[in-house]
Amino acid sequence: MTSHVRHQQHQRALRGDMHRTRALSIRPTVAHRQRGSATQSAAFSAPETWHEPRNDGEIHFVRQTAGTGFIHPVTIEDVRQRIADLPAQFTRQIEVVQFSSMTRKRSLFPLYGMQWGPNVYLYPIEESLHETYYRPPTPQQIIEARMYGGVWEQKSGVWTLRWTLETIRDFYLNNVLVHEIGHVNDVRNTNSAARERYANWFATEYGYRMSRGRI
Repeated sequence: MTSHVRHQQHQRALRGDMHRTRALSIRPTVAHRQRGSATQSAAFSAPETWHEPRNDGEIHFVRQTAGTGFIHPVTIEDVRQRIADLPAQFTRQIEVVQFSSMTRKRSLFPLYGMQWGPNVYLYPIEESLHETYYRPPTPQQIIEARMYGGVWEQKSGVWTLRWTLETIRDFYLNNVLVHEIGHVNDVRNTNSAARERYANWFATEYGYRMSRGRI
């Protein structure tokens, strides 16, 4: 084998290693974080730990470890207090709020939060508070991040959403959490798009505006 061939093979190996490292550290194209509810079909694949109804009139809290390199940006007490601030008619149906762990699968297709039945699930965020993506954010994602103090930056084809401890706490308590509670309270819409519109409206009205004293 000539030195030229060995050099080419070495360069290909280096590029392969760099590509694998990059793939592990940056989310795939489709992986902008989402919020939403588990559909009936998703329920059969058990997207989360299902908590059996207790019907005791209390909200129960379950906290799993965030996972290596991740943190839960809010505490149980933060969430308990935020729920207490909402009108009582919107919180009666909530049974469990779970702080879920970050798993390998979830890190590829991450969520901020999810609703499944009367249960709300909140997911960890990177300990660095920097979310990195291949694809550009949508206008709505830029607006939403700006509302809560998140900052989008772009460099060399990579987009980064940067938070601080204060802004990510605001985002989770007054957007993610309230969005999922909106899903819990949506008993009229069955279409996923309509359900998402309702949850977005609910989060704006009872999360953003309420937290700013505008309602």
